[in-house]
This record gives sequence, C-alpha cells and structure tokens, in this order.
Amino acid sequence: MDNAVALATARTIAVPATFAERVGAIPAGTKLKFGVGLAVLAGIVVALSMNVGQGDYKVLYAGLSDKDGGAVVAQLATMNVPYKVQAGSGAIMVPAMQVPDLRLKLATAGLPKGSVSGYELMDTARFGQTQFQERLTFQRGLEGELTRSITSLAAVQNARVHLALPNQNGFFREQQKPSASVLVSLHPGRTLDRAQVAGIVHLVSASVPEMDPKMVTVLDQSGSLLTGSGDAGKSAGLDAQQLQYINQIESGFSKRIFELIEPIVGHDNLRASVAADVDFTQSEATSEEFKPNQGTEATIAIRSQQTSEQNGSAGALPSGVPGAASNQPPVPATAPLTGASQPLNGAPSGGATANGRREAVTNYEVDKTVRVTRNASGNVKRLNAAVVVNNRQVTDAKGKTTQVPLTAEEIDKLTALVKESIGFNKDRGDSVKVINAPFKIETITPVEVPLWKNPDVLDLARVVAVPAILGLVALVVFFGLVRPGMNAMIAAAPPRPAAGSNLNTIENEAPPRPALPLPVTNEPLEEARRIARDNPAAVAGILRLWVEGEQPTPVAR
Repeated sequence: MDNAVALATARTIAVPATFAERVGAIPAGTKLKFGVGLAVLAGIVVALSMNVGQGDYKVLYAGLSDKDGGAVVAQLATMNVPYKVQAGSGAIMVPAMQVPDLRLKLATAGLPKGSVSGYELMDTARFGQTQFQERLTFQRGLEGELTRSITSLAAVQNARVHLALPNQNGFFREQQKPSASVLVSLHPGRTLDRAQVAGIVHLVSASVPEMDPKMVTVLDQSGSLLTGSGDAGKSAGLDAQQLQYINQIESGFSKRIFELIEPIVGHDNLRASVAADVDFTQSEATSEEFKPNQGTEATIAIRSQQTSEQNGSAGALPSGVPGAASNQPPVPATAPLTGASQPLNGAPSGGATANGRREAVTNYEVDKTVRVTRNASGNVKRLNAAVVVNNRQVTDAKGKTTQVPLTAEEIDKLTALVKESIGFNKDRGDSVKVINAPFKIETITPVEVPLWKNPDVLDLARVVAVPAILGLVALVVFFGLVRPGMNAMIAAAPPRPAAGSNLNTIENEAPPRPALPLPVTNEPLEEARRIARDNPAAVAGILRLWVEGEQPTPVAR
C-alpha cells in the first residue's frame, strides 16, 4: 500500500497553468460580466477625461453677424469641438481651455471674415494684378486702418469708412478733390461732442492727400448728421453741444435739490425734476449818442477857427471948375499918428468914402458816444422745478410703522428751500411746485427657477456632480463585475499532471470514475498493487479524497 501511494504521488507533480488556461477555466457567465465591466470602466475613463479637458465654457466670439457666426460654427463642427450659442446675445462659447488655440486656428482659416483688414492686404498681392486692382487694394487697406483708429475711441463701438478717391490726370484744373464718409455706431448711452467729431474729421482728412476737412461727412447709427454746417444746425434745432449744456444745467439744479432736501425727508423719499429754458440767440447792437456843448468857453474844445477881415475906400470924385487946377493928381495919403479918425491928406473933404468887412468862423467839437452791445449766448430764461415728497413714516410705541402726510407748514418750508437752491427769480417767470404724495412701492416677485434649470446648479453638476457620479459608477462596476472575474483568474488553477498522467481531469469536473473490479484472490496487497498499476488515476483520486477528509464514493458491486 505504501508503494502505491508513493507511486501515485510521484505521478501527480503539478506544473503551473498558463494565463490562457486560467482564463479558460473561468465560467462563461463570469467571463461575460468581466468583459462588460472592462468596457464600462473604459467609457467612464474617457468621459472623465473629456469633462476635465472641457471645464467651463468661455466666449470665443461675440457680436458676430449671422454670416460670420454660421461660418465659425461650421468650422467648429468640422473640428469636432463642442460649442454653445447663447440665446439673445448670439455669443459663441467653447471650453475655456481651448479658447486661445481655437482663435489661432480660426484666424489661420480666415474667420471671422467680418474683421477689419488694414495694410496687411498688401502682403497678399498676387503676381500680375492690374493697376486698378492695386489701387482698390490700397484703398481698402486705408479704409481698414482708419476704421481701426476710429473704433479705438471709447464712445465708438463700430465704424465704417468710405473713401472716394478720384483718378488723377495731368490737368491740374480738372482734378477732383477726394471725399470721405464715416458711419459710427456708438455704445449705448454714449455721445460724441463737437470736439470729438472734429477730431474724426481731421483724422480722416489728414490721412488722405489733398482732402479738405469740409469734404468729410460723419453720421451716427441713427442717421443723424454730426458734421452739418452752422446754418443747417440752427434751422434743424439745437445741436449736441447745446443739448449737453442744457442737460448739465438741469442736472446741476436737480443735484442741489437732492443734496438739500434728501437729508430732511430721508433716502428714496424724494423725486425732483428741473426744466430749464435756455436762450442761445446772439444779438449785437450799435448806438451813437450826441450831447450839446456844455460849460464855459474855456472848457469847450475848438476843432477849427477861421477869421477873415477886409478894408477898402473909394477915390474922391472930381469937383470944381473944370480946368488945370481940377485936373491935378491927388496928393499921396498919410496915415495919422494917433488912433483918431482923421481924413486922409490930400483927399477932398467930403468927397472920399471908406468900407470894411470882417468874418470869423469857429468849429467846436461835438460830444459823441458809440456803444456796441452783444448779448451772451446760453442765458437761462426760465426755470421750472417740480418736487414730489413721500409721506413721513411714524413709528408708534408698539413698533408699528404708518405713513403720515406732511403739513402745509412743512411743505411751505420745503418750497422755500427749493427756491433758494435754484435761485428762484419771480421777474424771470420761474415756477416751483412741491407736493406731498405717498410713493407706491412695487413688490418684485422673484421668479422661481426650477432647481434643475438653475444655471448655477447646472454648472455645479457639470463641474462636481458628473465626475462624482461617474466615479461612483466606476466603483460599482469594478466591485460588481470586474473584481469577481479577477478573483476567478487569480484563484489556483488546476495543476497540469506529468506526462502520461490524467489527474487534471478530475480537479474541477467530476468525470465518471470506473468501478474497481472485485478482488478474485485473497491477497489484498497484491490486488491493490494490480489496481494501482491498471488504473492509477482512480487510485490517486481516492487518496486525494482521503487526504481532504471526504468519503469516497462506494464502489458498485
């Protein structure tokens, strides 16, 4: 018997099983679960990597036209990049980590095409292009550079520049001057003052040779002309600068009222509006005043003085008897030595006559006053102020708050304060009205958004919840499907018997064992040896059962 056991032990030396044999030893159901678990785990790993790579969505482009937006979306779909389009704004959003890379790739593809191109158009000049094409490319580049410069202003959102550059010929007199038109789109709530419009005009005119600033036209997005002449502006109404001046006056008076009255009535208990009537007409008057000469002769200014004096005398008439004595020439006259009037010597007495004439003309300075009066522009003709004050809140001893109207005396005091704050002038026609009325408080009912539609919840679910759920599913799949298969492979595989042995056929499966023949002799030891030689596998199985403590199957007789 000991020899039989030793022989059986020597023939059952196990050889380690290979991986294929281990896998082959796993039941079919366990193999199926193991394969499904590995596939699910691979899908979860891919989903986690994509979720981590995408992260939050950021704006790629905003404010694109429908044509450019469609081209960008089509290119993103071709590149297999996930994207979102915001409702209302039309902004295209992509994963935050891919924004810089996608912008560079789309720029390489020439998207979006609506972007302004400048002098870089000259870099793509083709060989053999005509002079007209070269001129047109230069004009497009110049328009793009001017558009970039204008859109750099804080108030300008977008701009377009159109240049009219006529062909130059050899006749200087027949050459036409270039002109330009600029269309600006302003940001909401922004305006361009006169100085900014003039700056745009001079920027365009200085960029084009021989362009007159008067040939530049600037319009806003509403079609209003911003570079009209002075007469056109007067006929159409107030210009932007005058409207801005009126708004400054009205806002200044309103601020004074708020600063003075609001500390008395409390915050959000006051509403005030001031309307100013401003006169922008300009008038000029010239007047001359003449005053009579007054004062003594010494204080009167003489402009010019002229004196004329003339003296003359007629000769004596002949008298007496005609003859030699009467025909004698007259004796020369002699002047008297004294101032007494005496007849001239030699003159016949009573026969000579004397005459004299004296004229004096004196011109005096006339008092003259010339006044030139020029009225100032922008004078306030009239102010109208309207103020509404909320009821006064009173809290009783129990803590209950009620609203009480203001008394007439309190309203009069507030009216006096308002008049003083705006510089009330009755002769100018100013009016101030202060009334007391309860303010209507509108309760804003918040719109309850379902939890599953809340953007914050969706972002949190995408960033945190999705990876957590995928991780939990991965754990369930691993412990439920993958691990049992791994344990089945790691478990001890059936040992391969030595050459000529069939012991491995009875490890996992129980093949039908042949019944041992009944002994025919009375020698048990010899019979056992013969059975061991004839059927060693059956003997080895019996010994193994004995070692493991199991009872062998009884042999049928």
